[in-house]
Parts: sequence; C-alpha cells; structure tokens
Amino acid sequence: MADRSRRSEEGFTLLEMLVALAVFSLAALALVRLQAVALHTAADLDSRTMAQIVARNLMVEWQTDPRPPAIGKSVGTTDNGGRQWRWHRDVKATDDQRLLQVDVVVDGGPGASPAMLSFVRVVE
Repeated sequence: MADRSRRSEEGFTLLEMLVALAVFSLAALALVRLQAVALHTAADLDSRTMAQIVARNLMVEWQTDPRPPAIGKSVGTTDNGGRQWRWHRDVKATDDQRLLQVDVVVDGGPGASPAMLSFVRVVE
C-alpha cells in the first residue's frame, strides 16, 4: 500500500508530458497561422480602403468636370497616397438621355481586391 501511494506522488510520466507538449505545439501553430491570416487581411483592407478613396476622388472629379466623359471604356492611372493607382472606366448611356452611368474599377494592386463604384452623371 505504501508503494502505491508513493508512485502516485512522483509526478507526470514521460508519455503524459509528450502528449501535453504535442497539444501545446498544435495550439501555438494554430495561433501563428491565425496571426498571419489577420495580417494579410489587414493589408488587403488597407489597400481596398485606399482604392475606394481613389475611386471616390475620381467620381468627384468626373462629376464636377463641365464636360461629360465620353461614352465607352477607358483606362488610366492617378497618383494618391504616394502610389499610382490604375483605373478602368465604363461610361454608358441610360434610358434617360440626360444621364450617363459611369462604372469605375480601381485596381488595389497585386493580391488585393479592386474597388468598384457606379454613379450617374448629368449630361450638360
């Protein structure tokens, strides 16, 4: 009886320690992977937000220009936030002859989501 109680007070076995270490290492690897995904998502969100700002700036520029944009597709670049942004514009006539529909897509860069914006412009 004394031998049995002495064994239970000796601590963990090597197998128990290895299992605990394996579980801890799997949890640590999962947290590192989660952090990498969170950083990638934050970078994509930052790029998408800036692309949306560029699209809105272009919209204001095209809305306030006295001449309406030409109907059809066009591409260009603009500088904003210390970098160049590539945009695609598609101008279409609407059922109302006084209005144009303008669709803008601003490329967010490699691996980033583009920003898309549509608006209606009055033909003067």
